[in-house]
Amino acid sequence: MSELDKILRVLAAAVVVVLNFMGLIGGTPATVLMSIAAVLLLTTLINFCPLYALFKINTRKEE
Repeated sequence: MSELDKILRVLAAAVVVVLNFMGLIGGTPATVLMSIAAVLLLTTLINFCPLYALFKINTRKEE
């Protein structure tokens, strides 16, 4: 996973969290989006995305 990929995942998760705490999203959509945000953060922390492995996607630059 590239550094840009990690940054974009963290930013997307942060946006969802902020929208939730501001009350701009609620109910089922908030639950779904917060779950997705948690997955984005988890995959960033462990530096592995199962979907990338499944579809053989590599965002790291080869040296």
